[in-house]
Amino acid sequence: MQGSEWKEKTEKLEIELQQCCKAQSRLSEQLVIEVAESRTSKASLQEKELLINDMETELTETREKCTNLQEELEEKTKTLDLLIAENKEVRSQLEEMTDRAQKAESENKMLIDRWMLQKMQDAERLNEANALYEEMLAKLKANGLENLARQQVDGIVRRNEDGTDDFVESTIPSTCGHRIHAHEVVVAQSSLNTTLVLSSPVDKTELHNTRQQVPDRGNHLEQSLCVDVSSGRVRHTLTGHTDKVYAVDVSKFSSRHVVSAAYDRTIKLWDLQKGYCTNTVLFTSNCNAMCLSIDGLTVFSGHMDGNLRLWDIQTGKLLFEVAGHSSAVTSVSLSRNWNRILTSGSLEICGTLRASGNRLASNWSRSCISPDDEYVAAGSWDGTVHV
Repeated sequence: MQGSEWKEKTEKLEIELQQCCKAQSRLSEQLVIEVAESRTSKASLQEKELLINDMETELTETREKCTNLQEELEEKTKTLDLLIAENKEVRSQLEEMTDRAQKAESENKMLIDRWMLQKMQDAERLNEANALYEEMLAKLKANGLENLARQQVDGIVRRNEDGTDDFVESTIPSTCGHRIHAHEVVVAQSSLNTTLVLSSPVDKTELHNTRQQVPDRGNHLEQSLCVDVSSGRVRHTLTGHTDKVYAVDVSKFSSRHVVSAAYDRTIKLWDLQKGYCTNTVLFTSNCNAMCLSIDGLTVFSGHMDGNLRLWDIQTGKLLFEVAGHSSAVTSVSLSRNWNRILTSGSLEICGTLRASGNRLASNWSRSCISPDDEYVAAGSWDGTVHV
């Protein structure tokens, strides 16, 4: 009995021993795992400590940056406050300027209204003056005074007319009456009641044997000058052309009106009493020379294309055109009886309305008709004068 009990106890003890061995092996495995985990945790802890150190360093740097940014923010805040104050001042100034602009606009509108009213009044007065002028012309034609005006308009009495004994032949001037300094003069003309001779060097114009009143001349400054001969001072400066002025003429009916032609392809009619242009005629070829009719209503213009054109100066309408030259027209002259027009070109001289041409030399500059309509004088660029 005892042997069997011991045997059973031995078996139980063996079983317990086996269980203990198994438990010990399990514990060993757990110990190995825990040791490995401990090593891993230790390595992780070291890495985290390094990260913590790095983060502390970054935190320190971030704090420094934050301090710098805070200082910059304070400076920018101060700058913003200054800008806001300046903006308020600028806004106040803008409001003041806006008020001034509105006031100026209202004043400008008022001035424009006054100016338009004045222009309307001037137009009415001009219409009245034109009506009076037309009425005077009608009376002159009705009374037969127009022919008398044509005979006396240039102050010349023919030898075969009555009254020649009362006139003394004029002498050639020997001294210069006035010397007017100006720019290069291309053309000059005198008014009705002035006796003058003009020469045109590069920088001045000389007037010989003068009495009084106003000549006018073209120059290279796109303007015409009206000079008082008695004082030598410029009375009017007529501006309006955009290129060189090459021809001017004064109305023989009234010294009030002046006509000018320029290389801007325009002819302008000027009123010396008002001091501005009253009409403009446009054309396609530059004008070198021109002259006014005796009644002051028609302009004869010679152009670069060799044609002579007749214009109604009041309406600007082309009345007639003659192709008289094969080259540029250099001068236009009107006979005393208003029946012939003499034109000269760079290659020929032609009595246009009689359609007869005479080629004598080359490069003609100017030509004119004698008072008795019997002779023609022409000057050439070679220094010769032909009669």
